[in-house]
Amino acid sequence: MKNLDVVIITGLSGSGKSTALRALEDIGYFCVDNLPVVLLPKFLSITIQSSPHIKRVAMVMDLRERSFVEKYRRIFERLKEKGYKIEILFLEATEDSLLRRFSETRRNHPLSVKGSTIMDGIQLEVEKLSSLRQMADKIIDTTTSNVHQLKDTIQRQFMPSSHQRKMIISVMSFGYRYGLPSDADLVIDIRFLPNPYYVEGLKNYDGHHPEVAAYVLDNTESKEFLKKATDMMNFVIPLYEKEGKARLTIAFGCTGGKHRSVVMANQFSSHFQTMKHIVHTTHRDINKS
Repeated sequence: MKNLDVVIITGLSGSGKSTALRALEDIGYFCVDNLPVVLLPKFLSITIQSSPHIKRVAMVMDLRERSFVEKYRRIFERLKEKGYKIEILFLEATEDSLLRRFSETRRNHPLSVKGSTIMDGIQLEVEKLSSLRQMADKIIDTTTSNVHQLKDTIQRQFMPSSHQRKMIISVMSFGYRYGLPSDADLVIDIRFLPNPYYVEGLKNYDGHHPEVAAYVLDNTESKEFLKKATDMMNFVIPLYEKEGKARLTIAFGCTGGKHRSVVMANQFSSHFQTMKHIVHTTHRDINKS
């Protein structure tokens, strides 16, 4: 048996394959999008030889590669015979939900041709991938899942056993000027901290800049806040986990979402990582004027 776990993400266009790939990347998989299936044996061989530290690989393969349908079965079976552990994850959704997603994003279906409709492309893809669906090890219907729910589902199924009982924590910075984040479980207002926006030389930087971070953190109020907020997080997070909560979203807000909230989101992301949680960090409004 080769010392490399391989997850092939495939399925219907619009079913969330890119989201699934990012979810696996967040839990330590080396990820590749749209690798031609004929290159898979060589890619795996090179990975084992040149990057032995890589133990888990995930890649999206689908009908964007025109020869995929004709070649995948023979290649997958040959790799399994050579001792590779290959798991096929097939994502799907109802035809109506896929049509709605394509309409919302104004994208053409990859199998649509001149004179055909998006629904024609969806139905043709369902037909072409029916054999692959039967071959799949896991099938996930994403019809009723949003992005966060799909990430949770994927990570719960593929997360290493050492992380199985750890909750996924999403840390977000945002600006009150642009509204409260609708998906936050905890919202922490940090507009009481000194604002770099009013400091000449710092206004045009964001919270990632070391001088901005130093200005926000190097005062009595910030240090006391960090201590008290960290104590609170250390207390409540194990209780959320005990209740079976899969994901916790914590949002830090300042006026514009560019300085103070970014600094604090980064601080707490680092703290949660030391607690061995899977942490997603986003800065919703950092690039807004």
